[in-house]
Amino acid sequence: MSERDNIFARIKEALKLQAPARHGRGLPTIEEQRHVMPPVGKSESELFELFAKNATDLRATFKRVKDLGEVTAELRALRDSEKWQRVATHRGSLAEPQARSLGLPLMITEENSEKHELEQCDVGITECDALVAQTGTVLVTSRTAGGRALTCLPPHHVVLARREQMMSDLPAAMQLVQQRFGDQYPSMISFITGASRTGDIERILVLGAHGPKKLTILCC
Repeated sequence: MSERDNIFARIKEALKLQAPARHGRGLPTIEEQRHVMPPVGKSESELFELFAKNATDLRATFKRVKDLGEVTAELRALRDSEKWQRVATHRGSLAEPQARSLGLPLMITEENSEKHELEQCDVGITECDALVAQTGTVLVTSRTAGGRALTCLPPHHVVLARREQMMSDLPAAMQLVQQRFGDQYPSMISFITGASRTGDIERILVLGAHGPKKLTILCC
């Protein structure tokens, strides 16, 4: 028997087994989903501690700052250390004034923004919809983070978040999306967990393969 025949024989054998009829009552409830997920603390400090650990493990930088003044200071320190020449951001009460405070040439993404121009920016500064403690994930949508390309094209993505945006887990984040957008979903809903990466080639970790090489999250 060839290896191909062996594979098909194993598939035929597996198809004889009856799949569990779990979904006879419909999709799993949120509580059933949480039952199989890693535990998450309930207090604010536990959520922030878990988010920080998960984000750091995945090579993201997470800093919790006390106010907008510290956000400005952190951004200026990054500007100077990485020698940013041009910044991209979007219309927003948090991201836009912070980006303008850097005193650098600024690109504001609009509906018809030139993508090649965006590629020339050193950093994309965006807001977000939520932070997910369970996975160290940033939830962004095309409506709240400056479209579809701003979070992907510049090599450094800086996310500005507010402390009340911290959520416990993915079901809570999906509930937020449903409540916020109803049946008018944005064209992009993205869960960003750590810097863009791949290990496809000989299991060697390469950062920045499909998006920003660096991810920084500032939460005030």
